[in-house]
Order: sequence, then structure tokens, then C-alpha cells
Amino acid sequence: MRLLFYAAKVYDQKSFDSVLDAYPGIEIDYIEHELEPRTAELAGGYDAICAFVSADVGAATLKILKEKGVKTVLMRCAGYNNVDTEEAKKLGITVKIVPGYSPEAVAELAMGLALSVNRRLYKAYNKVRENDYSLRGLRGVNFYQKTAGIIGTGKIGAAMARICRGFGMKIIAYDVYENPSLKEFVEYVSLDELLSRSDLISLHCPLIDSTYHMINLENIKKMKDGVILVNTSRGALVDTDELIEGIRLNKFLGVGLDVYEEETGNVYEDRSDEIMAHSVTARLLSFPNVMITSHQGFYTLEALQAIAETTLQNMMDAAEQKRTGNDVA
Repeated sequence: MRLLFYAAKVYDQKSFDSVLDAYPGIEIDYIEHELEPRTAELAGGYDAICAFVSADVGAATLKILKEKGVKTVLMRCAGYNNVDTEEAKKLGITVKIVPGYSPEAVAELAMGLALSVNRRLYKAYNKVRENDYSLRGLRGVNFYQKTAGIIGTGKIGAAMARICRGFGMKIIAYDVYENPSLKEFVEYVSLDELLSRSDLISLHCPLIDSTYHMINLENIKKMKDGVILVNTSRGALVDTDELIEGIRLNKFLGVGLDVYEEETGNVYEDRSDEIMAHSVTARLLSFPNVMITSHQGFYTLEALQAIAETTLQNMMDAAEQKRTGNDVA
């Protein structure tokens, strides 16, 4: 079974090669090119392709993959909003994802972002490097006994809730489906109540029609003054232009983003020598209370290994026409 691996980084190849012996019969070719209609032409002779969150797996790409004989699309991530699943079903292409590679990896980064923007760790680090030991601009707040609002309580949201509990925070949550494992210490409330009561709001929900731009100016105005907002889920959960307006209204103590609407084309690339014309990300970074990272929530040793193992097992299951909870088309 032949697998063409798109947008391969060094760490991808190391993690997949380290577990490949456990999946006999799979042969992987790695290429640096991102998956899009033009590069889908390279998939001739392969049984499956592997793509990531930044790939274009729309109808045009899928049609070319079908013409090239590809039977399976393996997403090495939990999100698949960039995949036209309805078109895949029409074409008879199986699409599998990695829904739970390491919830703790993402949740720990979410709390890291919350702590960093609260205590201005990035600013303190740079000040001390320049021999500036003053405390101006570094004041934060205690998390102890504050209220954490978790939007989305699947595996990652649940992990974040447990971390917040360890900090001695009161925890409220909003989700269409309540997680019974959290009922002992989490109070489920409406979205409006969560927005108005929370000192820290952390997003852990999928990007679907009902969650697109759920953080908009109308909802930002419902939040407490001095709230901390963290997003490690999907960039388009937040309306970036309206977030900027909320920041200008001094609504936020801090904003930590590992994902953002403008990341496609930027994420995992070194663009340090380029001038980013009309960049919304650059506008966000101009604010002293905003910290942005490069979609690195998944980037731990344990998570990379879990992604590799689950992706290759998905390929084995697809070859045997075995449907599992990882199938989305």
C-alpha cells in the first residue's frame, strides 16, 4: 500500500518512520508540497494521501485524486473543515481523521498562553534581556478562585477543565453535549452566562456553521472587562476584525491565540524576510496584551507519535474497508 505524504516536515518524517515497522505493507513517500488541485496530480499510483489542516481538500482536489486512483484521504489532525466531505462521499473516497492524538498537549498550551498573557511573560523576558528590570506593564491577576469558562468540553476541553481545577479555579462550561465525566466540578451554563461570568475563556470546539465567528463584537461586549481569551481550536471561531475592535475597547486583559483566520499560507513557514502587506496578524501583534503562536498545540513528542500511529492504523483499516469512529466520509 502506497501513501503520498503532503507538506512533510522533518518532524513528520521522523515520527512516522519511527512507527512504520509496526504497519507492514505501508510504503510512504514524503514531499514538501502542500496538497491543492495542482499538486494532487502527483498522487497517481498511490492508494492514499496524507494531508494536514492547511491543505486544500476541496471538490477540485478530490476530483483529481479520484482520477489518479486515490481511494483514501488521511488527515493527520482532528479538524477537517478544509475537507469537502460531501464531495468525498459522492466520489467514494474515504476520509479519516485523528480525533484524539493528545488532548493534554493542546490543553497545556492553552493554559500556557493564558499564563503568558496574564503575567506578560513574553514582555518580561524581552525586558530582562535588555537589562530592564522594571515591573511596568507586567501586572497580572491571580487565577486562584477566578472563573474559567470552557467552550466545548470534548477531550481537549475536558483536559483544560482539569488543569483549571488544579489552579483552584471555579469552572463553568458551555457545550451542546454535556460531558458526564466533568459534572463533579463543572457547572454547565448558557453561552451568554459563560461570557458574562468568566475571567478566562478558552475555546475548544469544532468549526461548524453554528460556531463560525462565535466570538464577535456582540459577544465580546457581553464579557467582563479584563477577561482573558484563549483560542487553540480553530481560527474562524473568532471574527478577527471584531476581536481587534474589542481589544481597542480595552475589553481584554490578554488574548492568546495558537490559531487565527490568516494562518493559511503562514503556518509552519518562515516568512521572517517578507513584508506582510495588509496583515491582520501584524495588527494583532501590535497590541501589548496579545500573544500569538504558530498552531503548535499538537507539537509534543507524545502527540506526534500518537498522530503517526493513528494515521497509519487508519490506512490499514481503510484497506480492509473497516469503518471506525475516525471516519468522516
